[in-house]
Amino acid sequence: MLILAIDTALEACAAGVLDTAAGKLAAHESQTMARGHAEALMPLIARVMKDLGSGFDRLDRIAVTTGPGSFTGLRVGLSAARGIALAANKPAIGVTTLSAFAAPLVSESGEHPIISAIDARHDHVYFQVVGGNGSSLIRPRVAPLEEALAASRLGAPRLVGNAAKLLAERWPAHALPPVQIDRQAAPDITWVAWLGAAANPNTSPARPYYLRAPDAKPQAGGVARSSQAPA
Repeated sequence: MLILAIDTALEACAAGVLDTAAGKLAAHESQTMARGHAEALMPLIARVMKDLGSGFDRLDRIAVTTGPGSFTGLRVGLSAARGIALAANKPAIGVTTLSAFAAPLVSESGEHPIISAIDARHDHVYFQVVGGNGSSLIRPRVAPLEEALAASRLGAPRLVGNAAKLLAERWPAHALPPVQIDRQAAPDITWVAWLGAAANPNTSPARPYYLRAPDAKPQAGGVARSSQAPA
């Protein structure tokens, strides 16, 4: 299969095409950015497809990160993925950001639990905990930092995500320390693609995965403006 993967959920604008038969990305590009995804994404995808040397009709599916993440960034990526999928008559697959962070560690089949964490600001994080084999230990949620730190009871973990260092700095002194701290600004687009390849299109929709409602405030004239970066 050829899977076009798109990620604009956090601090990167990335796209890549995975060739599952070859077991690697056939083309990809990633740019670090906190803002500007809307302007950057479609030209970036065009360059990736040019490097691939074929059109969207050759793709088998489109995978896209669905959140948690930036309210605006998520909508940029999801709109692009759904538009391309509709035009090419291919399925669009949603991949959560937390799962994409955990995927490369799960692939190593280690014995330590894996905590994926994203900074939700105001001393809160989006997080989930899976076993080394990928089994769910704590389902995705948004919670105070202290609740995420309580996962220390599960044993010495591997921390990944843009809040990995934040958790490590506040890790309980009495608990077994993390065996790995992998602070990433955004998930690896390769693993977004692999998760998209493995997902069931019927149960993995390309729609926003919000763990809390966006902080949108009505303004004069009935215009709503989001004042919250993470969604």
